[in-house]
Amino acid sequence: MSKPSDSEQDRKAGKADAASGDKLHDHNHAGESCSHSHGHNHDETGKQSLKNGKHSRSSHSHAGHSHAGHSHSGHHHGHHHGHSHGHHGHSHAPNNKAGLLIALIITAGIMVLEFVGGLITNSLALLSDSGHMLSDTAALALSLAAMWFAVRPRSSSRTYGFHRFEILAALLNGVTLFVIAAFIVVEAIKRFGEPPTVASGTMMVIAGIGLLANLASAWFLMRKADVKDNLNVRSAYLHVLGDAIGSVGAIIAGILMSLFSWYIVDPIISVIVALLILKSAWGIIKSTVHILMEGTPANVDAEQVEKTLLRIPGVKDVHDLHIWTITSGLDSLSCHLTVDDSVDCQTVLQQAISQIADEFHIEHTTIQVEKSLLKHSECKV
Repeated sequence: MSKPSDSEQDRKAGKADAASGDKLHDHNHAGESCSHSHGHNHDETGKQSLKNGKHSRSSHSHAGHSHAGHSHSGHHHGHHHGHSHGHHGHSHAPNNKAGLLIALIITAGIMVLEFVGGLITNSLALLSDSGHMLSDTAALALSLAAMWFAVRPRSSSRTYGFHRFEILAALLNGVTLFVIAAFIVVEAIKRFGEPPTVASGTMMVIAGIGLLANLASAWFLMRKADVKDNLNVRSAYLHVLGDAIGSVGAIIAGILMSLFSWYIVDPIISVIVALLILKSAWGIIKSTVHILMEGTPANVDAEQVEKTLLRIPGVKDVHDLHIWTITSGLDSLSCHLTVDDSVDCQTVLQQAISQIADEFHIEHTTIQVEKSLLKHSECKV
């Protein structure tokens, strides 16, 4: 029987490689083993790639030595790269969109009602609430648009896709809340000197309808959307709650004016509502700016992450540790681990990936495992 040719052996090896979900490449450099592991799980894209049995060769460059097509020459190093991508728990489900859409329809309708009612009754509290609802309508529409953008596929120029659009939408919502609140305060100051007469009865009826509508919107968002962990949805939810507070303020003002003719209470209630709006807006702006500045997620302690990695047998040092948020519910981590020359890099990497996922719920990790002979430049950040 004739010996198989090199090309036939290469084809068989390629098929065996395509049949596995992970790729492990071992190379010897002057007696030292260098191992590279790449484990990817990119939802449908990854599944389709496995189905077709196609795997693209990866390329890495690290401070003076490159890994392109896994060809190495003239380097003495031992290191290992691990990429773990998990996206469960971060899904822009139709429920989020349904909740926002229902809230948008309700808010837009009540906004028109309160604006017309404010003009008829001459109530600043009602007009301020309708102005706030105008910003809410825009905020809800923007949040829906952000979700549509976020699910668009990534490209070579946007490797993270459009996930950050949700954070930008949340930031814009927070800024508009500040602008609305400032407008209310300025107008209220003008009315303190000479409070106008307000048709309190009509004002209370319209404010009551607005309150019911706001509560309905908030209920739909709580039932159908993720108002706790999704920053984009939470910013829209806070807009709706701000509207509800404004409606309550308008009702209280209407009662006091109806009973005691205290028309000055109208601008006073308006200022109180504005301050509550500012408080919510500040929380949103603070959170979004922290994410845009690549800050460590609020629920992750970077020092504790380092201690966890150092407890892995064979790990001597952790450096270039970075933890950040791509969008709500999707945190990422990258770091370098220096290990003893005698340990198995694959084992260390697997333990690191598992512990980071189990203890800190971070499943998008990129970890480089290095041995003593590897030299690279210092990270500048």
